Amino acid sequence: METTIASAASHATPAAPSAGAQIINAVQTFTGDLLQLQPREVAINLALSVLVVGGAFGLVFALGWLTRRGVERLAARGLAPSPEVRRTSKVAAITWSLIKVVIAASAFVLVLEVWGLSPLEWLSGRMGASATRVVVLLLAGAGAMELSGHLIERIFHSLEIRSIDGRRAAQFRTLAPIIRGLVQGLLMIFVGLTVLSEIGVQIGPLLAGAGVVGVALGFGAQTLVKDFLTGLFLIIEDIVSVGDNVKIGNFTGRVETMTLRTIRLRDFDGTLHVFPYSEAQVIHNRTKSFSNAVIEPRVSYLSDIDRAMEVMKRVGVQMKADELYAKVILEPLEIVGVDEFTDNGLVLKARFKTLPGEQWRVAREFNRRLKGAFDAAGIEIGYPNVGADRAERRSFLEHEGGADDRHEAPPQQ
Repeated sequence: METTIASAASHATPAAPSAGAQIINAVQTFTGDLLQLQPREVAINLALSVLVVGGAFGLVFALGWLTRRGVERLAARGLAPSPEVRRTSKVAAITWSLIKVVIAASAFVLVLEVWGLSPLEWLSGRMGASATRVVVLLLAGAGAMELSGHLIERIFHSLEIRSIDGRRAAQFRTLAPIIRGLVQGLLMIFVGLTVLSEIGVQIGPLLAGAGVVGVALGFGAQTLVKDFLTGLFLIIEDIVSVGDNVKIGNFTGRVETMTLRTIRLRDFDGTLHVFPYSEAQVIHNRTKSFSNAVIEPRVSYLSDIDRAMEVMKRVGVQMKADELYAKVILEPLEIVGVDEFTDNGLVLKARFKTLPGEQWRVAREFNRRLKGAFDAAGIEIGYPNVGADRAERRSFLEHEGGADDRHEAPPQQ
């Protein structure tokens, strides 16, 4: 029995050395070989290494120079890239980076061969093949992510151009980055799991553990889930899109970006406000479907109100007939009437129905024209001197009353 066990142990296949042991053995072997080199051999190896590295730099420079010359010649002939082609600049930059990485890796392998390390022999082994597959997976994953992002952008941009409805085009602009983020995130997870499987990690238990962790995170990260679902329904129901001018809380601005969990506003002075969807409980969209340019001029209490409203109506007709504003003003000026009594005068209220986002430009131009029309008609703008107005009005009424008394017949005895 003992003889059988001993013979089985003697015929057992020895365990393969680990990757760390292989690297340590390779380094020790390289150090021993390096110490045995003669000075002449070291000088020759250094010269060859410098030649290889210089050749790699020269090749990169030559390819870059040829590319720039080709683009300059196309531009000189009037064949500059169209906007559709310019959108591929990111893909071109990544391709150029990959070319430089390949050239640098090739130069590094040649330098190692010069010094006797034989990296090609190591790469042909089990560990080398596994490392090569990991590198190929990472490069393929990066390329797939960039290619998918580029294709999604092109598809949604084409849909945006073909869309007749402006709101639909804005919805496509909003969905594009969100769909791109989802697809690239799924690709990243797939590539990561594949790489882990390639290097020997059992992904079955990892996925089971991830499911348990996901359930725990689902209970602990309810705000993130709420943000995602709220943003999804905001986009699907077309409540807000990129390019809209909205008000959230005390902040207003143009919607610059909508991500999976945040909406970002850029206000007039350039400040960027970022809100998680869960905090944007009430969104005031001021540029959906149509807008109203509200006009609220103040006139003095001594002014003729009917005449002031006639002047406002005349200015509104002139603006509606102006070619610069005829296309953005959807309906004629609607004069509501006297809206409020204030210390500064009477507030008259009117409004234009305009295209979305054009209300501020129309209101500014109307106010500019109305000031000139009021001056020409002798209508006084309201100002905070109500006490003087009352005294002047009382003096005027007393004067009129005295005149009437002078013309009145004396009472009969």
